[in-house]
Amino acid sequence: MKALILSGGKGTRLRPITHTSAKQLVPIANKPILFYALEAMAEAKIQEVGIVVGDTKQEIRGAVGDGAQWGLDVTYIEQEAPLGLAHAVKIAGPFLGNDPFVMYLGDNLVKDGIRSLVEEFERLGANSQILLARVRDPQRFGVAELQDGRVISLEEKPTHPKSDLALVGVYMFDHTIFGAVNAIQPSHRGELEITDAIQYLIDHGYRVHPHVISGWWKDTGKLEDMLEANRIMLEAITPRVDGDVDGASHVIGKVVIEEGASVTASTIRGPVVIGKRCRIINSYIGPFTSIYHDTLVCNSEIEHSIILDQCRITDIGGRLEDSLIGKNVEVFRSGEKPKAYRLMLGDSSQVGLV
Repeated sequence: MKALILSGGKGTRLRPITHTSAKQLVPIANKPILFYALEAMAEAKIQEVGIVVGDTKQEIRGAVGDGAQWGLDVTYIEQEAPLGLAHAVKIAGPFLGNDPFVMYLGDNLVKDGIRSLVEEFERLGANSQILLARVRDPQRFGVAELQDGRVISLEEKPTHPKSDLALVGVYMFDHTIFGAVNAIQPSHRGELEITDAIQYLIDHGYRVHPHVISGWWKDTGKLEDMLEANRIMLEAITPRVDGDVDGASHVIGKVVIEEGASVTASTIRGPVVIGKRCRIINSYIGPFTSIYHDTLVCNSEIEHSIILDQCRITDIGGRLEDSLIGKNVEVFRSGEKPKAYRLMLGDSSQVGLV
């Protein structure tokens, strides 16, 4: 069994963060999203992993390397443009050969992993296994229609969904998928849709097994989904303090303070992760917050947020919450007169002022 992890998308729904960074490397509970996928492969005893990369290939390669830290053998497969999931399968043919494989979208999180699902696929001997989850907004996803436990139709981002069963970003295939991806035509979006390829398998009598998952799954393509994923993963952390906490500070609940970090005259109420070499001074860090490495928080309050590395958040005079702050960002209160909001923002930014 091999794995194909897709990490080539542009992440338009997370701009401006993704103007300068791969969305698959945004940290959830201080771990890049993509690393959860790699851990899932290792836990499922899959060793050979192909990662489909695009414009951010150097950043992905720099973070993952050869995969040895997970016990994996990683091969990089370049996709010239995001031309669809089925196109990614098509160009990965030389790597995959005739072996069965798992296709995993690199910005998805399946909290319980995929080992049992891989074992189920191997046991059933189906040509494909698709994972489904009930969602409130199926028009955002590929949607499956079932009849007597069988998949009868699939549709990509339908205006009028036939069910609330969305395709989770994890698929399993045998070699028959290559006949399908080579037979289908691009959709109106100009992409080779994996839903069309799976529909081809169904229409030609191949066995596509649906598995409706009961565990937690999240597509982290939007800010609110990323914050929810951060919340769920933070709830599972094991508390530890490897940094320095002074006697005037209070650490309450599930909190991880990583090596080289310091907490001075502050309250940290978990679940919270504070990254390496961070400095927290006279501040409050509230539940469901992750702060990545080398960040300074001084005279400020933060809750339910994701803060990336090398930021400076100082003297803000209020509470920052429900926020995603990119790398090397400075947020501060200025004492200059006249008082005014002074902002420098990139494309596609969002700012809420009170």
